[in-house]
Amino acid sequence: MEEFKLDYYFENREEFAFKEVFEGCTYVWEALNRINSYIRKEVVDKDLKVNKAKMKEFVSIEGNYFIDEGTVIHSNVTIEGPVMIGKNVTIQSGALIRPGTIIGDNASVGHGSEVKHCIIQNKAKVASLAFVGDTILGKSTRIGSGVIVANRRFDQKNITLKIKETKQDTGTDFFGAIIGDNTRLGANSTTVPGTLIGPYTWILPTVQVRGLIEREKRVYPMQTYRIEENPKLELK
Repeated sequence: MEEFKLDYYFENREEFAFKEVFEGCTYVWEALNRINSYIRKEVVDKDLKVNKAKMKEFVSIEGNYFIDEGTVIHSNVTIEGPVMIGKNVTIQSGALIRPGTIIGDNASVGHGSEVKHCIIQNKAKVASLAFVGDTILGKSTRIGSGVIVANRRFDQKNITLKIKETKQDTGTDFFGAIIGDNTRLGANSTTVPGTLIGPYTWILPTVQVRGLIEREKRVYPMQTYRIEENPKLELK
């Protein structure tokens, strides 16, 4: 199905700073599964420890890494290699970049956010206090503050992608989401493991999504409230 293919989500992969990670991949799970072998070849096997970034105080970098010029790493950031980070990236204070992460040019990771085993394409932004795991973000995609891109089932079984009546076993128990180019996830929204979101789609704040959300859609929350009288109580 078209919605299982990388081409449905990412129109500008040739512009990505580390585009070779997609070579030979047709389907979304193939690209995620290729991250480790690609980083091993480019960074680990070469025992690479290249850091051209401007760093503030108390930054911790471990393992193997390639961090390109123009990048700024703010205070109290932890980077656990192997990772690859492109040009003019901003990593805000308190962020945690975990192994297997590839970040393209002009991207950013916000204060207190955690990113693990992801492909973050050029100009994509992860705002503050978010978690993004085992996920591919498209060009210029925006992940709002407090967003959780969940990456593992409660029962720890393999993640299955579902489109209508068609199911595809990804072959892994860690799989977050595939989020297309120029898509936005509003603050405090969440995605269930194995979520697919097409390009130019907006997920508004506080919405939980799963399965396939097609391209060029806008998803709204549906919430109701019950309000009752509350007695006065002095708090300790």
